[in-house]
Amino acid sequence: MTSTVPALGTRTAEGSALQAVLLDMDGTLVDTEGFWWDVETEVFASLGHTLDDSWRHVVVGGPMTRSAGFLIEATGADITLAELSVLLNDGFEQRIGRDLPLMPGAARLLAELSAHEIPTALVSASHRRIIDRVLKTLGPQNFALTVAGDEVPRTKPHPDPYLAAAAGLGADPARCAVVEDTATGVAAAESAGCHVVAVPSVAPITPAARRTVVASLEEVDLTFLRGLMTQMR
Repeated sequence: MTSTVPALGTRTAEGSALQAVLLDMDGTLVDTEGFWWDVETEVFASLGHTLDDSWRHVVVGGPMTRSAGFLIEATGADITLAELSVLLNDGFEQRIGRDLPLMPGAARLLAELSAHEIPTALVSASHRRIIDRVLKTLGPQNFALTVAGDEVPRTKPHPDPYLAAAAGLGADPARCAVVEDTATGVAAAESAGCHVVAVPSVAPITPAARRTVVASLEEVDLTFLRGLMTQMR
């Protein structure tokens, strides 16, 4: 876990109950959920196995230990989890080195949060090496804190990553807005007690208490996020 700005808990906007914004990475800020599936398909093809497309919904948004473990069991591939994790991270890093598109509205939202000095964290199930590579495109200056999936005892769907991010920013989880694209990430954020904005990428997500579903980040701005705190108390 890395932090660039200390003691941010005091830097909330005047008159707003919003203390921090916590953002998922893959499928939320960068259009990479499909990249992971492409890499998984290519790696298993090299091992002599074909992935069933229906498995994509099982592995999306989860930690690598879960998704890779599932695929090993489902295919019977003769490879260890540690070996497969290296191959997947290598393949993904090569893939994003060729192209790393942002999701619509991502650059504008990050710029707005930064301009208003809203404490912002990047919270991902991806490993640190991947986050650091993606940060070159997202701009490390846009985040006071980043939390990687291999830096917490339990990653998504457990609440640990979001609890760690809130604590690192000096924020109350109940006064944090989380933006996520998968059911796994939503579960993690809700378990941590955060307000959630879901922007579904691969599988549908339904609205619920303390959860707002939108079609795109283009619908999300600072006014919208502040409004969540008053609407969902």
